[in-house]
Order: sequence, then C-alpha cells, then structure tokens
Amino acid sequence: MLREYTQDRLIGWCRQALRFVLPIECIACGHSLSTDPVPFFCATCWQTIRPLQQPVCARCDQPFVSPEATTYTPDHQCQHCQERPPDFQRAWTLFPYLPPLREAICSFKYRGKHTLARPLACLMISALPSEIDVDVIIPVPLHPTRLRAREFNQSLLLADQLSHHLACPVSATNLVRIAATDPQTTLTRQARLQNLRKAFAVRKPQDLMEKRILLVDDVFTTGTTLNECAKTLRKAGTGPVFALTLARTVDTALVPDRFFAERAGERLTTIGI
Repeated sequence: MLREYTQDRLIGWCRQALRFVLPIECIACGHSLSTDPVPFFCATCWQTIRPLQQPVCARCDQPFVSPEATTYTPDHQCQHCQERPPDFQRAWTLFPYLPPLREAICSFKYRGKHTLARPLACLMISALPSEIDVDVIIPVPLHPTRLRAREFNQSLLLADQLSHHLACPVSATNLVRIAATDPQTTLTRQARLQNLRKAFAVRKPQDLMEKRILLVDDVFTTGTTLNECAKTLRKAGTGPVFALTLARTVDTALVPDRFFAERAGERLTTIGI
C-alpha cells in the first residue's frame, strides 16, 4: 500500500513538472491533450488554424479579396503599399488573427503565460517562408515602463525560439523604445502614425551596419509599429529590413486585442476571411 502511495505521488510530481516543460492542455481552449496527437492544440482547434489565405500583397502580406485582384495591381502590391511604400522590404504574416489562435495569443500576451512562447513559435516555424535569409533577428521592443508592467516582451520570447531554428543571433537591446506611447490597440491608422513618431532609436548603429534584419512581432494590425522600427533601422545604416509576425488581423483590424483578451471566457464565433 505504501509503495503504491509513493508511486502515485511520484507520478503526480512528474505530471506537475511536465506542465512547466510542455502544455498538457490545448493552449487555445484548455481541452486535455492526453489523447490528441497534435502538439499544443487539441484536434478540434488544430483543424481550424490555417495559414493566411492567398493571394496576398507581395510587400506587406495584406490578403486580396480575390485571385483576380492581383491582375490589376502593379507587382501584386496592395493600394497602401503602392501609395506609401513601407520602409520594410517584405513582411510575412503567417496566420489570420482569429479564434482559436487569437485566444492563445491573448493568453500569452496579456495573462502572463510566457510558457506559450515555445508552442506559438513552433507554429510560426511550421509556416516559415523558405526565402528568409537574414543576419540578425530583432524583436519589436517595449518601453521600459510597459516591460515592467508586463514583466516580459512577448516578441523577444518568440525571437529567441526562432533564433535556434534559423541559426541566427538575436539583438535584443540595440533597437529600443524611447517614448512611452499610448497603447496602439485603440488607435486608428493615422493616430498610430502620430503616436509612434520618433518612438524608437538604435543604440549602436555600427553593430548593425549593412546587416539584413528580421523584425519579429506577435500581431500585424496596420503595420505601423513594424514600419516605424524599419524606418529607424534603415536611417541607422542597416541593410534591408524584413518583418515576421505570427498573426495578422483580418476583418477585425480596428478591434483592440485587449478586447478579445477580456472576452476570452466567452464563446467566440470564427470570422470568415
């Protein structure tokens, strides 16, 4: 009897330890993964997660409304990229920012579940474009005030995971946020532009001179933050700047992700692309 009790306790400790290494519930809905073969997501959630629908803008990955739309766009670029070419060379956005992935990102970003960095980065790696060829990975920085409040930079955690796969170093302290701006999630595109003017700086330009940069962030909404980072880096003398995000807002572009985080307990309906 004592031996069985000790064995049960040991199994319980092992299960608890495993929670710190790998999630044993679906990171989106909390469903047990004990019988599901797909890692990190249950089979039901996994079946609903699909890469961003083609065709997309060849510069910023903005989805076009139909395949025929590319016929009328120079170089297959969206109207915004034609009228105001971004400072980044190319942005890749891998998945639509829709349930159930949206719930997983909100838990990661707003509820302090930084252990989700690894499974979310694995999802990014599964959809990485083959043409990525860069020298340095730079996460989009947080202002020190925001970092103290959140206690971690979600973009840095993703960048660290991607670094191993791409065999590329991470520069986490060279690009810095020098202005404590208002949260971007509640602002229009124009307000975002004003909010982020001169918000970033490069500490040691000589370390990034002519380097090909990959900016990493979690969600692409209007691209304003990524573009301002790219502009700052290019002015500092870097080579071409590319951007990579896990997800992109689709049909909900102006709805703050904090709103979704607050509603995480409610049942949300998937929005079509």
